[in-house]
Amino acid sequence: MIEVKGLHKGFNGVPVLKGISTTFHPGKTSLIIGQSGSGKTVFLKSLIGLHTPESGTISFAGKVSTDFTEEERRQWRRDIGMVFQGSALFDSQTVEENVMFPLKMFTTQTYEEMLERVNFVLNRVNLDNSNAKFPAELSGGMQKRVAIARAIVMNPKYLFCDEPNSGLDPKTAIVIDNLIKEITEEYGITTVINTHDMNSVMEIGEKIVFLEHGKKAWEGTKNDIFKTDNEAVVNFVYSSNLFKKIRVAQNEKSN
Repeated sequence: MIEVKGLHKGFNGVPVLKGISTTFHPGKTSLIIGQSGSGKTVFLKSLIGLHTPESGTISFAGKVSTDFTEEERRQWRRDIGMVFQGSALFDSQTVEENVMFPLKMFTTQTYEEMLERVNFVLNRVNLDNSNAKFPAELSGGMQKRVAIARAIVMNPKYLFCDEPNSGLDPKTAIVIDNLIKEITEEYGITTVINTHDMNSVMEIGEKIVFLEHGKKAWEGTKNDIFKTDNEAVVNFVYSSNLFKKIRVAQNEKSN
């Protein structure tokens, strides 16, 4: 579990995060949404340790991250998987080498042991027999699946995804969403996704945190979002006629 309490962060005297408090639970897909400039990226980078809070705390399994010993910090880094917006694969390395990279960095396993684990996660993301291919030979959706395989190869407790559907067509985006949700549930991972994709919200939004001007303006589930009267959330979510129609239909059904 990840627990955030009163998180503040700014740059050059300009506040960006303004007292955010929330909790992310194992086995659940939690989404961070909001307009551009709302603080989503800074929040995610704070969670993964790229930014140090000015005040407030971020706790992992009850331990405040800024209180980690050096050994605890090393273990925490092993427990984190990250899927970057552009996949961030090494172009000069094969799929096998890309996925094996964390194992080489953080373990003392033999090549045979690492290869067994690589093949296992590639099978899990439906990329069998892709070991020798290079990223340029793969579609955008396949590259994203390689990125997911690399993120889970260390069997992480925490998975962070930054705009995982960026650049993907809607059909492929749904495949990636479902894959992330399945893996989260299957391995009991605490998954946090930074996204602007409302289809992702409606597909896998077991918990949604809406940020506005650096503050947590609302949180709930994908079902709650249809019922909220929060004006900022309504304007953000129902900017398209499709979601307006869904909201009306949901409200009529509940009545």
